[in-house]
Amino acid sequence: MALLTEIREADFIDSIAEALQFISCYHPPDFVRGLAAAYDREESASAKQAIGQILVNSRMCALGRRPICQDTGMANVFVKFGMGARMLSERSLQDLVDDAVRRAWLASDNPLRASVVHDPLFGRVNSGDNTPAMVSVELVAGSGVAVDVSAKGGGSENKTKFAVLEPSESVADWVVRTVETLGAGWCPPGVLGIGVGGSVDKAMAMAKEALNEPLNMLELKRRGPSSRAEEVRLEIFERVNALGIGAQGLGGVTTVLDVKLRSFPTHAASLPVALIPNCAATRHIHFELDGTGRAQFDVPSLSDWPDVVIEQSRIGTRRVDLDQLDDAEIRSWRPGETLLLSGTLFTGRDAAHRRMVETLRAGKSLPVDLKGRAIYYVGPVSPIKGEIIGPAGPTTATRMDRFVEEVLSATGLKVMIGKAERGPAAIESIARHGAAYLIAVGGAAYLVSKAVRAAEVVAYADLGMEAIYRLQVEDMPVMVAVDSKGASVHDTGPALWRRT
Repeated sequence: MALLTEIREADFIDSIAEALQFISCYHPPDFVRGLAAAYDREESASAKQAIGQILVNSRMCALGRRPICQDTGMANVFVKFGMGARMLSERSLQDLVDDAVRRAWLASDNPLRASVVHDPLFGRVNSGDNTPAMVSVELVAGSGVAVDVSAKGGGSENKTKFAVLEPSESVADWVVRTVETLGAGWCPPGVLGIGVGGSVDKAMAMAKEALNEPLNMLELKRRGPSSRAEEVRLEIFERVNALGIGAQGLGGVTTVLDVKLRSFPTHAASLPVALIPNCAATRHIHFELDGTGRAQFDVPSLSDWPDVVIEQSRIGTRRVDLDQLDDAEIRSWRPGETLLLSGTLFTGRDAAHRRMVETLRAGKSLPVDLKGRAIYYVGPVSPIKGEIIGPAGPTTATRMDRFVEEVLSATGLKVMIGKAERGPAAIESIARHGAAYLIAVGGAAYLVSKAVRAAEVVAYADLGMEAIYRLQVEDMPVMVAVDSKGASVHDTGPALWRRT
């Protein structure tokens, strides 16, 4: 009988910890190439600028070894454990992976934002170290251990969909209809993972794991499909992009860079289908352990990134003084217009908004005066030495929709900044109060943070990354998404570029 391959506990933990740190800063090279190709062929000016910001941000993060996105994600670890391998540890695989996650998220030279909360039903207290990880284990033939590590942000994870179709229904039709309803909260352009068959849990697992596959849609288009599965992938790719959703939902040629599809035998009466999108902050890596030591990760060459220059001062870009906001200024903004913001900007997202509304309902005063001010929906990464603030990209604004009317009417707040579209009720409130909603580019968190000149926590410090900060910004790039009359670029943009 052959000797078992022995995998040291330290090698396993070290490899996963380094993989998580690595993917926080480096897009996969194939994703960069796909994004660069999308930039070259994009015809929508606003979508092209958004993709350009994502590419510039990606290169900056590679140079500075800092997170691509402020939402550094939930750790997903897929382990394929060879039957001929043995882990030299008495602890569970979950414990080993959690040790790796803890080490990665608390690294002093590149701390990552802890987003995992314990007790999802009630207290929702942050774990502080992003544990536990989501671990999937499969026993396979062989004598090694293969691991896929990914970090999945909440914005795209929240757009996961599942359905059990009739066996005669079209999977492609369902996917296209579903993507059309997702809005921009998943931060396109990205990748769609689709799992078909098996059971509910199997379909979901296949969809999630499919997102770790290399991108090859451009190659598939060049050579043509060689199987029915590739035909479906190509059909979904073309039809989704024809919806005109575009980068950040602004309207454009490219919404998805690739479509990944996995299938498994299922019950004759069922057709389970899971859909999981990956955002513009796609982060994953594969490695294998054979008992000879920890995994090694090669830093990508800077030549992998295209030369993209975002000219922030081009004709038509307007500079706005946030400390001198008035109704006339806000009324002059138009959907799709690019603004460069300077001055005082408060932050506040889900937990802060909930606490503010509870305070207002109790008849008490808020700890900050928002009259005539702007608020940014963001939970930044902690800064390292030499930084004012860590990566600070926008979070999905629709989660704040339920608070908009009470906050606007009670505080006199004039401007909100986030990502993705607003719902009908929020848009009605914005128009009623003569306010405006702006968007920063999701997937450009490090780039946005460079516009911050000062930052301090001014309220709700116990909420950690969800505390209220007062920022001083200079030339922070945003686009007008909803103007003071309630016109939304997330309606007009996709309608203009829709090809179906």
